[in-house]
Amino acid sequence: MKDSYQREITYLRLSVTDLCNLRCRYCMPAEGVVKKQHSEICSVEELVEMAAAAADCGVTKVRLTGGEPLVRRGILEICRGIRALPGVRELCLTTNGTLLPELAAPLREAGVDRLNVSLDTLRPDRYAYMTRRGELSQVLQGLEAAEQAGFSNTKVNVVLMAGFNDDEIGDFVALTERYPLEVRFIELMPIGEADKGYLPGDTVLERCPGLVPVEASGVARRWRLPGGRGLVGLIEPMSHRFCGSCDRIRITADGRLKPCLHSSQEIPLRGLHGEELRRAIREGAAAKPERHHMAEEGRSQAGRDMNEIGG
Repeated sequence: MKDSYQREITYLRLSVTDLCNLRCRYCMPAEGVVKKQHSEICSVEELVEMAAAAADCGVTKVRLTGGEPLVRRGILEICRGIRALPGVRELCLTTNGTLLPELAAPLREAGVDRLNVSLDTLRPDRYAYMTRRGELSQVLQGLEAAEQAGFSNTKVNVVLMAGFNDDEIGDFVALTERYPLEVRFIELMPIGEADKGYLPGDTVLERCPGLVPVEASGVARRWRLPGGRGLVGLIEPMSHRFCGSCDRIRITADGRLKPCLHSSQEIPLRGLHGEELRRAIREGAAAKPERHHMAEEGRSQAGRDMNEIGG
């Protein structure tokens, strides 16, 4: 499946809920989001059917997102259903990690191959401030549970924010000395509640000049500390725009395909089945714009907050 710019589309980010058990300041308003009616959110069967249609069109990698996917009732059933689909070679999940102590082993048994854990600070007081309700210890216990459950190549996603966690860059990089993790620093994008604090990814390289470059992976430029067990990655949608190699589409929890995160275009998929559903997915992929325009506009044109789209 190719878009109109001949990019091969093989990656689906599938949001299973717009709800979350945290209230991170750059992602959600303090009061949370208005809970949708049950009928407004895709059922387990619909989500699996959409993933199956995407796989029929050439998608080989599916990532489950939210909101926080682990608060979704039926998450293990969703994982098992997608893992069983012919053509899906990799099933991943992005989580804030707070529910991993209980769910890491069941997720592994349900067929999840790899986890990304969002963690923007290693300081308990800052974590409580940023999330408005979370405890850092839960996430750290979740990372331990993931390792014990057999997960490897776990990635820790760190959103870079000036004046909040830029003084912790060295601490995060140091984690890769001791643990076989990939710490990925992600540039803050002007979307939803995120309106200040942008830092370019190159700040990491300036603060940690001892990093040695290694092979890139997907959209991430990567480095390693000499003798380190893990890797350091940079995801730079603002300063090193990677639209030219984008291979992904997104489906929201209410069943709309977004050809691009930063475009307001959405294609409704609910109620479609069989070839009609596959055709809509192919048309959605073909509609991917050449690139985003955040630099020119100063703002994402996504039309929704990140929790409503899927991280």
